[in-house]
Parts: sequence; structure tokens; C-alpha cells
Amino acid sequence: MQFSAAQIALLINGKIEGDPNASVASFGKIEEAVQGQLAFLANPKYEEHLYTTGASIIIVNDSLELKQAVGATLIRVPDAYTAFASLLAKYQEIEAQLLTGVQEPSYISKTAKLGEKVFIGAFAYLGEGVVVGNQAKIHPQVYLGNNVRVGENTVLHPGVKVYHNCVIGANVTIHAGSVIGGDGFGFAPQADGTFKKVPQIGNVVVEDYVEIGVNCAIDRATIGSTIIRKGVKLDNLIQIAHNVDIGHYTVIAAQAGVSGSTKIGSGAMIGGQAGIVGHLQIADGARINAQSGVTKSIKTKGGAVTGSPAYDYTSALRSQVVSRNLPEMEKKLKELEEQIKQLLAEKV
Repeated sequence: MQFSAAQIALLINGKIEGDPNASVASFGKIEEAVQGQLAFLANPKYEEHLYTTGASIIIVNDSLELKQAVGATLIRVPDAYTAFASLLAKYQEIEAQLLTGVQEPSYISKTAKLGEKVFIGAFAYLGEGVVVGNQAKIHPQVYLGNNVRVGENTVLHPGVKVYHNCVIGANVTIHAGSVIGGDGFGFAPQADGTFKKVPQIGNVVVEDYVEIGVNCAIDRATIGSTIIRKGVKLDNLIQIAHNVDIGHYTVIAAQAGVSGSTKIGSGAMIGGQAGIVGHLQIADGARINAQSGVTKSIKTKGGAVTGSPAYDYTSALRSQVVSRNLPEMEKKLKELEEQIKQLLAEKV
């Protein structure tokens, strides 16, 4: 698809400097782009490439002051990075609109309901009572169990599995291999040392504008719902256990795990490989550093923790400073001991 500078400027509300008829058909990094590609400049570290790039059109900040002539057509916006991201999203949206229809072979139950302009990829399975909203994209080998609901404009990438009765909202993206609604880890210990499985009869509710990365596992609730609230972003390889509730716009990095019945507030940020034990309360805006082991609730809004077991971030940094200085402190302590011994000996 070809786009002119005039069309792009209209989409991102930018001001053109140069040829409004300049056109592009693809994207490129500013340091690598060639003629016919669109690039952007947001980081001043890359400004030198502005004067040598082969890109035909470049999105730049309003505040940029040119040091020499530029061969490309510029589109000025308040925030080049945000504008470029918006443009990429629009580009994806246009591509998605072209992807419609039902590929064969696939299985769609007679009781399933499909909205308008949906896409169902080959080898997909849609069980009894499934509802798929308008313009949703169900890619090949996706499994939707009985009574699953998928909202409008949602994209389920290849191999996603959504177990029965789970609800996926609108404008959700779930990447390849993720499993939504597998059984929670519930086993009751018996007197003879064995474990009796506790049936998991709840579901998972994923609200609107959530993105879930590759190979994540979100367990269904024992009773009620495991809830991923609006705007949450989950990286790859994350485990969310049964009855967890993750608040609006929280972000969690790769390989983190959240144990059962923990409630995470809105706007929290959880680093990679962090582990959170069950039945905790994590306050709004909490910051959990990578590889932290959280064993106690974080009750302070915006509180930050680190370490394993995790504790207050500022205190932890102070402890690290002290720890690094221990050899020198030990040396000084021995010197003081020797001085005290000499003083005592002189008094005697």
C-alpha cells in the first residue's frame, strides 16, 4: 500500500515540510531506511542519521531544529514516537480489515454466532454457543471451548486456547500459544498423603484493551472469575493463577508468576521473573522489581519493593550500599579494637 506525505500528515495531525506528494510503501529505521520508506526521529542520539538517511518521509518532533538541509519530506508533530506508534496501529488496522472470511478446514458449531467481517483461520475450532464479535480475527489452530465469548476487534493469534465459559473482551490481543482458562492448581491433601483435586468451575474474564503475550497461562477460578481488567499488558511466559484479580492498566514483564487469589491494584508495574505468593493485596501503582519474591501485601499506594523476600526498595538500596562497604567497615572495626586494647593497656 502506498501512502503520501499528505495522507500521513492527515492521519497524525502533522505539519509537512517538503513535498506533500512524496510517497512510501513500508517502514524503516532512520539509520537503515531507503527510498520509499517512512522513518521517525524521537531520540536525539539518532539525529545525525536525519541528514544521511534514504527515507522518503520522516516524522519528527515540532521542537527539532535542523542543523543542515534534509533530503526527505518531514512531518512535524508534538511527539514523534507517539505519532509513529499511532500510525503503525492504523496500518495494522487497515491490514486487518482486509482479512475476513472462514478458511477451510475449520469446525464451527451450528450454535456458534459470528459477527460481521470476522476471520476464522484454518483448523480453528469453535464449540457450542461460542460468540465472536464483529471484525474479530481468529487465526489458525485457535480453540474456543463451549460458550466462549470474544469481543469486537479482538485478535487471537495461532494456537491460542480458550477454555469453556471464558469471556474475552473487545480490542484484546492474545499472542500465539497462550492458554486462557486451564484449571487452577487446587488439590486438597488427604490423610493418606494423596491429593484430591478440587474442581475448578469458575472462568476467566479478560476485559477490553488487554494484550497477552506468547505462551502465557491464565487459570480459571475455582469459583467465580479470574479477572484481567481493562488495559492490562502481560509479557510472554507469565503464569496467572486461579481467582487472581489484576487491576486496570497494570503491566507485568516476562516470566513473572502470581499465585492464587492475589489482588493486584491498578497501574502496578511488575518486573520480569518476579513471584507473588497467594492471597496478597498489592496496592495501586505498586512497583515490584525484577526477580523479587513478594511474600507480604504491599499496602502503600505506589510502594516499591525489591529482593527475595522483597522489601522496601529504598531500604534495600541502602542495605546494598552497606553490604558493599562491609570489608572496609570490618577493617576499621579491627583497627578500633586494637586502639581500645592499647588504651586499656596504658591505663593498667
